[in-house]
Amino acid sequence: MISVKSLREIELMRTAGKITGETLELLAESIVPGITTLELDQLAENYIRKCGAVPSFKNYGGFPKSICASVNDEVIHGIPSKNRVLNQGDIISIDIGACYKGYHGDAARTIGVGKISDEAQKLIDVTKKSFFEGVLLCKPGNRVSDISAAIQNYAESFGYGVVRDYVGHGIGSSLHEAPEVPNFADIKRGRGARLVAGMTLAIEPMINMSDYRVKVLDDDWTVKTLDGCLSAHYENTVLITNGEPEILTLL
Repeated sequence: MISVKSLREIELMRTAGKITGETLELLAESIVPGITTLELDQLAENYIRKCGAVPSFKNYGGFPKSICASVNDEVIHGIPSKNRVLNQGDIISIDIGACYKGYHGDAARTIGVGKISDEAQKLIDVTKKSFFEGVLLCKPGNRVSDISAAIQNYAESFGYGVVRDYVGHGIGSSLHEAPEVPNFADIKRGRGARLVAGMTLAIEPMINMSDYRVKVLDDDWTVKTLDGCLSAHYENTVLITNGEPEILTLL
């Protein structure tokens, strides 16, 4: 069942979103060659708790850390580790959730480590822009599939692959709620739910430089591109309003 949020719930989600966005900015400023993904995880957890929230991901479904840190050809759900050192030229996708008084914010960014290749930067930029192409359709009366098609059409116009196995989602008092928000037009799913004011969605394009197919590693969490090419991820929590959509995790 799709949850339409009350004014009180929206205010709590604004705070959760602000904390999430601030944490992402803190990490973006901290990403330099030589830092480990575990250090980034600790920075994030400390800041989220300092703000009076708790990390949404920690122990969620058994996930052991507070952020997902996915490097280069890792798409999502990379587990932070003291052994994973970031090097010049890497790209890293950071996915963060913060829960404030029972309500979640969820957002992701892909960030270059030092100087990165023009190809990698283009992938990051297109992935981000595909999100905003989808947000243009976040208006009452439209359907989830309108968002999905806009993301897919933009990303595929550059020859990139749009991940099929993982999708965006509703969000609120639960980290994952109905409806699913695919980043591609899926005939099997139909046109999806009709958008109404008060819905909150985590919209998150996951875009591969080449083939859209992915695989899960033996840790049962980390998802990588099947062909070893780079992947980028961009996500925000979005509130549907009677006017323009409000992006709760964008400062």
